[in-house]
Amino acid sequence: MVALDPPRERLEGDRRHLGRALAVVLTLLLAVVAMVSLGHGASGVSAPQVLADWLAGREIALTDRVVLLDIRLPRLATGILVGAGLAVSGAVMQGLFRNPLADPGLLGVSSGASLGAIAAIVLGGLLPPSLAALAGWHLVPLAAFAGGWLSMLILYGIATRQGRTSIATMLLAGIAMAAMIGALSGLIVYKANDQQLRDLTFWGLGSLAGASWTKLAAAGPLIAAALIVAPFLARGLNGLALGEAAAAHVGIPVQRIKALAILITAGATGASVAISGGIGFVGIVVPHLLRLATGPDHRWLLVNSGLLGASGLICADMISRTVIAPAELPIGIVTAMIGGPFFLWVLLSNRRVVDL
Repeated sequence: MVALDPPRERLEGDRRHLGRALAVVLTLLLAVVAMVSLGHGASGVSAPQVLADWLAGREIALTDRVVLLDIRLPRLATGILVGAGLAVSGAVMQGLFRNPLADPGLLGVSSGASLGAIAAIVLGGLLPPSLAALAGWHLVPLAAFAGGWLSMLILYGIATRQGRTSIATMLLAGIAMAAMIGALSGLIVYKANDQQLRDLTFWGLGSLAGASWTKLAAAGPLIAAALIVAPFLARGLNGLALGEAAAAHVGIPVQRIKALAILITAGATGASVAISGGIGFVGIVVPHLLRLATGPDHRWLLVNSGLLGASGLICADMISRTVIAPAELPIGIVTAMIGGPFFLWVLLSNRRVVDL
């Protein structure tokens, strides 16, 4: 008898081979995009030339060193970590909720971080001078991170009973909390003056313009830790695709996987929003594209999401610096203008995507 369908092992092997090959391609793409980004800017400093001078032992001009090491390099590193963190967080959330339309915002981290930043910008002047001087420019990122984590902890407490976390309850509670946080944010914004409104608008749309080694040292370890831990959730997320009961029967610690997934997503998203503001569509579009290409296997989906998310955000940042140069367009506008129509086209051209 002739087999009409290829063996299952062959299909799984093909998917693994495709995921591995795509990881290599995306790694090379990230390296190329990073080099282009280092050489992209108004000053005209050439990153390859500076690198060649450094390797040859020639003296590097002070201006070139400052532009590359203190401006472009921390911005590039921030873009890589934020893009990878948002994309991997989106892939984890989609696996946890078993819904390809899920994104990190479902945990309330983004809305909570926005509330913290809004409160810091508008109400920061009410702080005692000594405390305000101690916080300095760290006030907004610290408030954003604290707001994101606080909202996540409240949501997790609402959804967890007797040691079990209900994903459905978390989803519904997250919608309710987002509405309440939005109302409270609007109330605070109503008290803002013109300058504060401009700051709020620019922060809410996201930007890498304020990237620095100091900010990266504060938020980078959290995002990096989430990126390191996320691949270890692959087997659990694959099992959850069958349902919580089936996953538990095959030996997957369901509650531990859910708690760890929520923890790393909150950490990566909260830290990303704190240092870059609100950047949308990365966490939902990137995992979608990869799921179409290599399937829903999280063993490669998580890794490739990080690589593609980093490359995509760096490209969006270069566009934001070019479109209205010498001014800079908020990067959230770029990701929304590109990600929104493209995501809609993917949904309309392949309706089966919602079943992946």
